[in-house]
Amino acid sequence: MKDFIYKLEMKTRDYECDIQGVVNNANYQHYLEVTRHEFIQSVGVSFEGWHNAGIDVMVSKVTIFYKTSLRGGEEFISCLNLSRKGVRYVFDQEIYRKSDEKLCIKAQVECVCVVNGALTRGDEIADAFKEYLS
Repeated sequence: MKDFIYKLEMKTRDYECDIQGVVNNANYQHYLEVTRHEFIQSVGVSFEGWHNAGIDVMVSKVTIFYKTSLRGGEEFISCLNLSRKGVRYVFDQEIYRKSDEKLCIKAQVECVCVVNGALTRGDEIADAFKEYLS
């Protein structure tokens, strides 16, 4: 496993699995989102706080590569790194099965910042991430 700025351990639930006994593909986006939210809270801010200030951070693109399926009841580690490309904040995220650290998915989630309904460069939230952005 490579280095990440944030890691979150979670466990799959049986109801997230499909008839084949593996986690349904759509649930991985939930895991990714929970990880981003927890990371943002760990730096002392929240999506709710930003929203109440008229700032909304919104997903503009998600690319996921599925590598190895998780099954019900398995523990996993959801990891992320953060970069900035123009107006986009890019979360490079990976999920590993905890038992053997096998890569399950690799994803890139691009987000933009909208202030009072208008797209901005995202400078309004940059201070929250200054420690992680070069």
